[in-house]
Amino acid sequence: MINYVVLSMTLLAIGIYGLLTRRHILKILISIELIATAASMNFILLAPSLNRAMGETFLILAFSTDTCVTGVVLALLIIVARKYGTADIRKLAELEWREEVGEEKGHSEASEGDD
Repeated sequence: MINYVVLSMTLLAIGIYGLLTRRHILKILISIELIATAASMNFILLAPSLNRAMGETFLILAFSTDTCVTGVVLALLIIVARKYGTADIRKLAELEWREEVGEEKGHSEASEGDD
């Protein structure tokens, strides 16, 4: 049983590392899936020590929640890739920053012209 706990912690560590170091949205999604798999594995390991039905209930809840999150993130990935032509987090953040700066400049120029 301790081998599975070590495996679960290894998956968790790999997922967190990937979440913190990757820039592509799909790779970040894979890292989130690794973290969710590690959590699900812990539910499976802890089910016998708790009430068996409670562990299985938590596992079903974790799987359904994880599936919903994956669907939403994949949909967002498709929308972002079509709209901006990139799936790189840093480039998307740079685009957002440029839009905010452009709006502030446009707003200040419009207010200067009104005087």
